[in-house]
Amino acid sequence: MLEDKNPQRTSLEELGEFGLIDHLTQHFELKQPSSLVGVGDDAAVMDFKGKKVVVSTDMLVEGVHFDLSYMPLKHLGYKSVMVNLSDIYAMNAMATQITISMAVSNRFSLEALEEFYQGVALACKMYNVDLVGGDTTSSNKGMIISVTAIGSADESQIVYRKGSKPNDLLVVTGDLGGAYLGLQVLEREKEVYKVNPNSQPDLEPYSYLVERQLKPEARKDMVELLEKLEVKPTSMIDISDGLSSEILHLCKHGGVGCNLFENKIPLDPSVISTCEEFKMDSTMVALAGGEDYELLFTIDQADFPKIKGNPNLTVIGHMTQKSEGVHLITRAETKIPITAQGWNSFKT
Repeated sequence: MLEDKNPQRTSLEELGEFGLIDHLTQHFELKQPSSLVGVGDDAAVMDFKGKKVVVSTDMLVEGVHFDLSYMPLKHLGYKSVMVNLSDIYAMNAMATQITISMAVSNRFSLEALEEFYQGVALACKMYNVDLVGGDTTSSNKGMIISVTAIGSADESQIVYRKGSKPNDLLVVTGDLGGAYLGLQVLEREKEVYKVNPNSQPDLEPYSYLVERQLKPEARKDMVELLEKLEVKPTSMIDISDGLSSEILHLCKHGGVGCNLFENKIPLDPSVISTCEEFKMDSTMVALAGGEDYELLFTIDQADFPKIKGNPNLTVIGHMTQKSEGVHLITRAETKIPITAQGWNSFKT
């Protein structure tokens, strides 16, 4: 099917702010029992019937957090939701609603924003969350997205960054480093395209890595798994800024140290092979890469038999006394202090 070289382009000015919101949200239906009133009134109304409410907000800025030269708008809509849902799941809570606010320049048409909202709608459907509000305005800096996620949990089930204690096991879901390498592949192909616009990148060998970057999945399934296994973590955080940074957060809030074992860090085979291609150290990629949106948590040693052998969960270390510090135990069994090397949005 040939690409339409002259696609329809409807100016946002034709609709106005409220017309735009009505148009983009007309097909979103409320499915959560806690959602009483959604888009269309001055404020959303929710009733959680005695449960605790958890709220998280993230902002994504074009040129800082995403590059539209290789990030499809539908994927961006999906990822914008995932980034926020991940924070809710990191509290051991269930996400129920989101709001989306967006500022866009006049280079974006109605059709472009429809594509973005297709990704939002897919995320809402897949993760059973309701879109209940938001805002739109103009921007002279491209696209800026702000998503707020709302969730709920029984007070007894909420897990914080604090709470780990010496001898707790450090556990991670899934595998690490893929999203960062996906970004490196996309950036490399972007540079090739600049030199030769007729070249078509072959991303098939990197499909897993590119998907981890462009369409990450928040780990709602792992929260459900832990409940099924009757395991409540003592502390938890999602891996958005890199494994090293997140470990340091858990240690700081818990007042503990940590020993992380290099040979236990879960890596997909494509991560290892692509690290060799890019001449990168796979351990450093896992430690500093970020955007994996896996869950990192600690459990009491008594719960180890419940997770032992589960392919979705990997014990990668244990917590220690604070005085012992935070260290990586290398494959050569040497101890290297762990420093924060993950994403820093203010680093130029």
